[in-house]
Amino acid sequence: MNTRKKNFFKIIAIAFIPVGILFQSTFAEESASNMVILDKVSTRNLGIETVEVDYRDFTETLFVIGRIEPIPSRKSVISSRIHGRVIKLAAHEGDIVEANAAIVDIESLQPGNPPPTISLKAPLPGMVMKSHTHVGKPVVPDTELFEIIDLSQVYAVARIPEDEVGKLSIGTRAQIRVAAIPSRNFEGKLVRFGTEANLVSGTFDAFFVLDNPDLQVRPNMRVEFSVILETRSNTMSVPQAALQTDGINRVVFVKYFDLPNAFIKSRVKIGTRNEQYAEILSGLFPGDEVVTQGSYTLMFAGDGGVSLKAALDSAHGHEHNEDGSEMTAEQKTRKSIGNSEGGGGDKGPLTLFLGILSALLAILLLLSLLMKRSQVNAN
Repeated sequence: MNTRKKNFFKIIAIAFIPVGILFQSTFAEESASNMVILDKVSTRNLGIETVEVDYRDFTETLFVIGRIEPIPSRKSVISSRIHGRVIKLAAHEGDIVEANAAIVDIESLQPGNPPPTISLKAPLPGMVMKSHTHVGKPVVPDTELFEIIDLSQVYAVARIPEDEVGKLSIGTRAQIRVAAIPSRNFEGKLVRFGTEANLVSGTFDAFFVLDNPDLQVRPNMRVEFSVILETRSNTMSVPQAALQTDGINRVVFVKYFDLPNAFIKSRVKIGTRNEQYAEILSGLFPGDEVVTQGSYTLMFAGDGGVSLKAALDSAHGHEHNEDGSEMTAEQKTRKSIGNSEGGGGDKGPLTLFLGILSALLAILLLLSLLMKRSQVNAN
């Protein structure tokens, strides 16, 4: 490459230095615009709380709904093999009965003085769920008189979307919440699948065994499942409460390391989620402190009453620009001259842009003249 071309490229490189300065200034302004600075009172009133980002065991779950059903092998009915009428009841709906406990006495229609009677007993222990008779009512053979169900264990039947069924297997566990008993959490184990899919809902039944020793859970109660699909160790995650959206991206507010009550809005890329945590794929580092309580309010906090410049000046003891960068000696001199002349000091990003653009155009014009002169001399 000859000397003329080398000098030309050197001049081009010098000409674009102001462009780099402009980009750097724009980046600094963008960072400042993503920062929310509050005073102590605002921080206390908003109830700001933070947690430290760290690696933890992360459980991927599937949220579905379902219902409670009795286990068929724990269900029994009482019926009579003879004609007669009910003369005594020893149990009513809701009663808990033991196996072989007398439930109902029936007087036979066979002749006798008095007529012969039989006593029907509970085949299994459990709760009397249904009673279809009363004293004096005629009895017909093979007619169901009582339904008794042992509720110490029940099925929690989850409606699994068909495209998720392949992620489950026999033995899969789930955290189960019963809507009627919000104060308790249950654990269930998958023991079998349904025989066919539901054509209307596109779901497949999965039967989880649920222990119910105090008999609070009853058939047909509505339940919610967090089915555990996978557990991974050393996974970076944050509480769900820390996640917000700016309309396009997922963001969190990170506590600024160098300023009190200052928070930076940072974009994050998330992976899988469960009810408590979201997996973080990028955007955060271990040790970052993210806002949980109060993060939603910070989305609308805007100017919290303290500017970035004022906060940095107070924290570091020397002056800064509005974008947070440290003020140079030249900027301090210009500010001093501007203040003494009643001016406004720095003119802002628009003035800076126009100045850089004017200088760049002047340099390019000079380069064009030099190139034309070089071509004339060469000819």
